[in-house]
Amino acid sequence: MKLHIVFIQGAGTGAYDEDQRLAESLQEHLGPRFEVHYPRMLNEEDAPYEAWRQHIELELVSLKDPVVVAGHSVGASVLIKWLSERQDDRPITGAFLIACPYWGGDGWRYEGYEELALGPGFAADLPPDMPISLYHCRDDEVVPYDHMALWARDLPQALIHTCDTGGHQVNNDLSAVAQDIAALFR
Repeated sequence: MKLHIVFIQGAGTGAYDEDQRLAESLQEHLGPRFEVHYPRMLNEEDAPYEAWRQHIELELVSLKDPVVVAGHSVGASVLIKWLSERQDDRPITGAFLIACPYWGGDGWRYEGYEELALGPGFAADLPPDMPISLYHCRDDEVVPYDHMALWARDLPQALIHTCDTGGHQVNNDLSAVAQDIAALFR
């Protein structure tokens, strides 16, 4: 039986193609026991939350449990918001968020992305037993490393992983993420 990981890309022109290297790295490091699903998200330039949420839910319909979700950049933001709002009771085995922007508050405030901001106390709406891991490089040139402290404050249950170098694309190496995902199934 394959174990399924749904990996959600970041946003911006060309993000799917750029993040494909991350999805491939994840698959390579996880090996044949796992299957990484990498759906092309609609309207990657603007990343409309509702459309991306629906696309994620459609992707999950055909997959058998257990399912892990992972996302990069805006894709990670969409995932954490979706996880805090979802109504179904299908278990998500873990969430792995890479270079995740923090929207609103002391984080980013870009016109059109207000819908990604999370309300106060959102962490209480997350599945209580679901492991959450956050990854961020200190030299990220797109999402400031300061956002990690905001996530750590609001998600005290999350495991925090940092590295000094790798930039926004984490050197296209998700071996650390793969190791953490595989550990869930040992």
